[in-house]
Amino acid sequence: MNRSLCVQVAVALVVTGKSANADRCDDLRIFKRVGVTIDASSIQPAGKMSMPNAMGAPSEASVPSFCRVRATLRPSADSDIKIEVWLPEQWNTKLLAVGNGGWSGAIPQSAMVPGVHRGYAVTGTDTGHAGSALDGSFAYKHPEKLIDFGWRAVHEMTITAKALIDAYYTPALTRSYWHGCSSGGKQGLKEAQKFPSDYDGIIAGAPAIPWTRLSAASLAAGLATLPVDSPRYLSREKLEFVNKAVVAACDKHDGVEDGLLEDPRACTFDIGALQCRPNQSMECLSSEQIDAVQKIYKPVRNSRTNEYLFAGFAKGSEFAWSMLVGGPKPLSISNDHYRFVVFHNPDWNFETLDFDKDIARADEIDAKGAQLNAADPNLDAFRRHGGKVLMYHGWADGLIPAQNSIDYFEAVWTRDDPQKSAAKLTRLQQDVRLFMVPGMGHCSGGPGPDQFDAITALEQWVERGIAPDSLIASGKTAKGMERTRRLCVYPKIATYAGKGDPDDADAFVCR
Repeated sequence: MNRSLCVQVAVALVVTGKSANADRCDDLRIFKRVGVTIDASSIQPAGKMSMPNAMGAPSEASVPSFCRVRATLRPSADSDIKIEVWLPEQWNTKLLAVGNGGWSGAIPQSAMVPGVHRGYAVTGTDTGHAGSALDGSFAYKHPEKLIDFGWRAVHEMTITAKALIDAYYTPALTRSYWHGCSSGGKQGLKEAQKFPSDYDGIIAGAPAIPWTRLSAASLAAGLATLPVDSPRYLSREKLEFVNKAVVAACDKHDGVEDGLLEDPRACTFDIGALQCRPNQSMECLSSEQIDAVQKIYKPVRNSRTNEYLFAGFAKGSEFAWSMLVGGPKPLSISNDHYRFVVFHNPDWNFETLDFDKDIARADEIDAKGAQLNAADPNLDAFRRHGGKVLMYHGWADGLIPAQNSIDYFEAVWTRDDPQKSAAKLTRLQQDVRLFMVPGMGHCSGGPGPDQFDAITALEQWVERGIAPDSLIASGKTAKGMERTRRLCVYPKIATYAGKGDPDDADAFVCR
């Protein structure tokens, strides 16, 4: 091309506002794949982008320039899966998929923003329906939509995103990563179990597994305290009172008094000490309330066989139980599972739940149908693929008991070696690592440091073979001061070294 023609082309591009990237982005509108319709494909300019936040409210986020692709996937006659794929101009040759929360009725755009800033091609899905993350009514008499939610939407999204990347970029895709918490953590583990070659590394925070039993355990917490006019009801104020008493009694177990329980399992505080004395009603609990708290701490078991069904909540998480026990009804995520999936009855009453029969029924229905559960400890194929799983869970999680993640990790360990030897643990930790986060609530929040860079740790592990022995989490104290804490690879626990600033991660060692 001669110089004059080059100038003419450059001027034309300026006049039309187009670039080579814009042309390639436009070309994706004719992308062809069975069951895939490209709804829109255009350049999203750098700057502010409007999107809903995690709660669905309008918000804005700063983004770099990228090609924004919106598509609809229809792997079944009743499927209507929406996805987005964001293809940045400065691409790092990797894919990052982000997970959802609850019943997952929207594309998690706000969770996609950090990844595109890091140069990732990023993708997310609404899992096949539109609606609140608390609303499971979409599943009523729509078994294909339930399958989409359970696993198919994520897998189909992954395949489509990789195909779009291949069509858009000249360099080949080098790595694929998953990052999700809660339902998103479950989605990541489901991918590892069912489609082991989809991802090279998976971050699974507070995974909602097994879904059917988690739903029952959430209802059990509601049954322990509701209705709100019963003597066993626990108001937000009562929960905060219990939490302060528990933390005050057990705070020093890790060697320093800092408002955090490093390992709540070591807390032996007897909640019965808070029972009201005669004529006392403030700063105490009634016998019925004490019984309710103890039920929430305890695992859910089959009353006939004593079979362990699901973990109880950790001490120190009481302040975060309000969504489960605050009423007037139980958590709708869990209630809707039994109403719309198990019993196919919108009028089903949670008070009729039979823990001895109905949980087994829910497990059986799920195994034959949607396969929402993702508690299979068989990660062999994923590990042979070279995949790595980085799990984390906040000890103060008030929606999904922290012990649930420990249970899954130890199930994988036991599958490797029923004796759970140290040698097999070392081998397992080459591929799977769990980090427990003191004071962190459900995925974030709570009094503990809750910000840490799991993505960089996973990249180093997958790409360079450097497994993370610890993560550094940051946050603020109750007085607003900056604080960092070392998160240790389970089963090690961060312990104060005996000197140094207790708000500095360097003052702790993993033991």
